[in-house]
Amino acid sequence: MTPPDLSLVIPLLNERESLPELTEWIHRVCTEAGLSYELLFVDDGSQDGSWDTILEMNQRFPTVRGIRFRRNYGKSAALNVGFQEVRGRVVITMDADLQDSPDEIPALFRMITEEKYDLVSGWKKKRYDPLSKTLPTKLFNAVTRWVSGIPLHDFNCGLKAYDACVVKSIEVFGEMHRYIPILAKQAGFKRIGEKVVTHRARKYGHSKFGLNRFMNGLLDLFTIVFLTRFGKKPMHFFGPWGLLLFLAGFAIAAYLAVAKVVFEQYRMTERPIFYLGLLCMVVGSQLFLAGFLGELVLRNSAERNTYLIREKLA
Repeated sequence: MTPPDLSLVIPLLNERESLPELTEWIHRVCTEAGLSYELLFVDDGSQDGSWDTILEMNQRFPTVRGIRFRRNYGKSAALNVGFQEVRGRVVITMDADLQDSPDEIPALFRMITEEKYDLVSGWKKKRYDPLSKTLPTKLFNAVTRWVSGIPLHDFNCGLKAYDACVVKSIEVFGEMHRYIPILAKQAGFKRIGEKVVTHRARKYGHSKFGLNRFMNGLLDLFTIVFLTRFGKKPMHFFGPWGLLLFLAGFAIAAYLAVAKVVFEQYRMTERPIFYLGLLCMVVGSQLFLAGFLGELVLRNSAERNTYLIREKLA
């Protein structure tokens, strides 16, 4: 079977009302652009009959495929499973709530195939969300830009386009769907672009966004930075801090010992700095131990020697 030009992965949770309109819109745009496509809906445990609607769309449009989870696992899980299943040369993700416009598909496709970007992220420059959502999003994007060094304005935009090699090379879990550009960069895909896209007001249902997702996203940001930089060398993170703290504690203890011998004015345990030195040595030793344990876990991990190969000559 000839693979399609384009695969669309759409995770969804309780979006039954929007699916027919979205499917028809995507079909019209791809047909007019002359693109062969597959449309993969990933139902993340919907309870509103969304799966029945997907089955109906499959009868009307043979290009529609579907995956249904037994329960709600989250957007990252839905994307990860979808990425494993797609067959197209270019992969585009979008939300199912009609806030992302399928009219953007041809331009995103050309940016991957003609301009040779590895990943293109949408930027909803003008948004129709309430301040309770837009203000945390701006803060989140500013922190992520600063930490990652990737100059994107809207990391969390669901409308993204990828070369298929990108989605086959990364693993998305937890709340990591927000950080796919970081995962791609750490995997060696450096051509990351951005396109201003249309953001539409929600037509059906209600938003799934909450402050708990915002907080979880920030925590996941620190996790992904640590894993991408030190996942295969944990001692390089824990070791320097452990050594620094232990040496600081040892220097304090040495100073107090000399002061006791030379001046004999104080008992070591009567000085507050004694406890600071003791704390530094204990914490330093614990950090060293954490680094050693991390190395032992990594040595027995199946991922310890997993590397991405771009090309290979026989």
